[in-house]
Amino acid sequence: MNNTRFATAIHIMTLLSKSPQEWLTSDWLAGSINVNPVIVRKEIGILKEAGLIVSRKGKEGGSQLAKNASDISISEIYSAVKNSDVLGKKNNDPNPACPVGKNINTHLAQLFTETDLMVCQFLGNKSLKEFTEQFE
Repeated sequence: MNNTRFATAIHIMTLLSKSPQEWLTSDWLAGSINVNPVIVRKEIGILKEAGLIVSRKGKEGGSQLAKNASDISISEIYSAVKNSDVLGKKNNDPNPACPVGKNINTHLAQLFTETDLMVCQFLGNKSLKEFTEQFE
């Protein structure tokens, strides 16, 4: 994943975890992350769709965690916002006449899948609560 989506999502989730009784607004969250609130709202929508947060609109609106931080694994957050393989993208058009080029993407696909699985397993052993406790 060669972007900041995961970093933004875990920042949002950590802030929500630190204030479990409060409804935090996208403007407030964006202020902590130092990004445009539109970016935060986009990630909130994805995290909401994944069942990790709940939101409400209006004057008393904002977002909260959908469940206890100890019940949310970091891999759930990663999986919700992941939009590419950890190792990047495969080559679009390798030379089919080359002994490596004609098979590279098949072998890369397996390598990418195995790497993603390892990342998810590693992150699955860490809870949002454990991550949040680093900020006490």
